[in-house]
Amino acid sequence: MKKVELLAPAGDLEKLKMAIDYGADAVYLGGESFGLRKASKNFSLDAIQEGVNYAHERGKRVYVTLNIIPHNKDMEGLEEYVSDLYRIGVDAVIVSDPGMFSIIKKTVPDMEIHISTQASITNDATINFWHGLGAYRVILARELSLEEISEIRKKIPADMEIETFVHGAMCISYSGRCLLSNYMTGRDANMGDCAHPCRYKYNLVEEKRPGEYFPVFEDEEGTFIFNSKDLCMLPHIPDLVEAGINSFKIEGRVKSSYYVATVIRSYRMALDAYYEDPDKYEFKEEWLDEIKKASHRDFTTGFFFGKPTEEAQVYDSSSYIRTYNFVGLVLDYDEESKIATIEQRNRMFLGDEIEVFGPRVNHFSQKIQKFWDEEGNEIEVAPHPQQTVRMRMDNPVKKGFLIRKKIGE
Repeated sequence: MKKVELLAPAGDLEKLKMAIDYGADAVYLGGESFGLRKASKNFSLDAIQEGVNYAHERGKRVYVTLNIIPHNKDMEGLEEYVSDLYRIGVDAVIVSDPGMFSIIKKTVPDMEIHISTQASITNDATINFWHGLGAYRVILARELSLEEISEIRKKIPADMEIETFVHGAMCISYSGRCLLSNYMTGRDANMGDCAHPCRYKYNLVEEKRPGEYFPVFEDEEGTFIFNSKDLCMLPHIPDLVEAGINSFKIEGRVKSSYYVATVIRSYRMALDAYYEDPDKYEFKEEWLDEIKKASHRDFTTGFFFGKPTEEAQVYDSSSYIRTYNFVGLVLDYDEESKIATIEQRNRMFLGDEIEVFGPRVNHFSQKIQKFWDEEGNEIEVAPHPQQTVRMRMDNPVKKGFLIRKKIGE
């Protein structure tokens, strides 16, 4: 049985390495041109090279997004750029525009091309069209049910891969094609610069009563009428696999390293448990509980089980739910003394209850009973973020383990 690929977002090199260390089979990232995430740091060619080397040394893959919906001026330099990506060893590029597809195919014929969710693919005829042109994979529109995906799988070539988003932020617009941001703010969502106006708070104004603002429904706080819950299909791994999906995609290139590690870790543990024995697979609530320790909105299954009801929307707030802070990254560990060197990422105090976790292992909790600054002095408060502290660990840890602390404790 060929296993499903777990595909992680990589907003920068740290997130790329974190995703791979915590169980991703592949990562997708944006370069400095032609991609749809201006808000993430994105990668220079040198950084892409470093990321590709890191991934390939561990048997993982790297995909680069070239999925803008371009005007003529936006195509300048495409041939040179994709030639550089091919030389670097990028495993595939993700595109949505037929013109860009044809230029890439002509320039680097052996480059693997995936068709972006921005292409809004919802039927097997379109997939077969792209397969005939030489596409290797399609990333389906989010508006498809598992039943529809299963039917599509039966009607397309066996060597045509299907990728779907299984976790992360949802867009009110049809698979991300939206003009609202451009109209309201001048920032074009289809060029990678979405201002997320679907998360704004809206009220109703009647034309003969200018200046009088009415909530869209009866609530003194108004309403966030376009604001969607986050997608989460973690409890439904067998359904996704049985539908014939080849790659499970996690959204979140602009989210934190902690978010990437937390989400990938739970999906990796669930997938590993499934493949260990599909017939005896049982979902563990602790996997979902762990994901909820990263910043998130309430969860929905999107369109996978039919058209979403109004319960898929969040009407009272566009805020994320945050119950834990990411406070430290383990840089080194001495087994004899049981002392870990930690890069601080948020405030820590003597006596704090912390949780420590790493790839494919359950977390453990402990109190900070003693810790030291870089000069070896005992301290009660960790110094400014990005500096290092040393701390005794109750259990063995490794480089790359993360430390979190419950907010308010």
